[in-house]
Amino acid sequence: MNKVYASAAEALRDVVSDGQTVAVGGFGLCGIPEQLILALRDSGVKGLTAVSNNAGVDGWGLGLLLETRQIRKMISSYVGENKEFERQYLSGELELEFTPQGTLAERMRAGGAGIPGFYTKTGVGTLVAEGKEHKDFGGEEYILERCIVADLSLVKAWKADKAGNLVYRKTARNFNPVAATCGKVTVAEVEEIVEVGELDPDHVDTPGIFVQRVVLNATPEKRIEQRTVRGEMMGDG
Repeated sequence: MNKVYASAAEALRDVVSDGQTVAVGGFGLCGIPEQLILALRDSGVKGLTAVSNNAGVDGWGLGLLLETRQIRKMISSYVGENKEFERQYLSGELELEFTPQGTLAERMRAGGAGIPGFYTKTGVGTLVAEGKEHKDFGGEEYILERCIVADLSLVKAWKADKAGNLVYRKTARNFNPVAATCGKVTVAEVEEIVEVGELDPDHVDTPGIFVQRVVLNATPEKRIEQRTVRGEMMGDG
């Protein structure tokens, strides 16, 4: 089965709608599905719940969808790089469900594995635990976290075959694997597409059974979130 679509817009055309929960891979600006996010913005859908480690930055990544007010709620763990995110949240325009980073990854993984919930010590005694079931295991207190199953998952991979088997590259293998498995429909943006059988099965990170559509972006921008340049060494080193 050939799962390759001609463009990001075509890959999303009949699978996006208002009010969906959308899981998006990436960490900061590393490993984000750039063209799919742009296509989602251009689709005009609104009232979205976005599940992502963060919301990109002002003017790029999910920050683009915040600017157009297409995101109603964020489920994320880090929001420090986006002034528009901060403004909307503090003004009450944006709903936010803060989730510890490891818990967020496990909620997505659990959703893809068919596990409805799990207990964790992370967040006990904090605002994260408010309103959640508490349970004692061996004298230690845990809270129940529910899994995340998204209507749509948008992920970025390095390479794919036409059957949707994915290979990630280096630090882009962050939230992408768990985002790919937790979506009812998963669309992958990749830098290279090969024929079925060309990928070494031992190198496949996400099996194609989890991926419904693939779109090529051979020249991603890969913007840098924070550029830090080391100053000159002082003295004799």
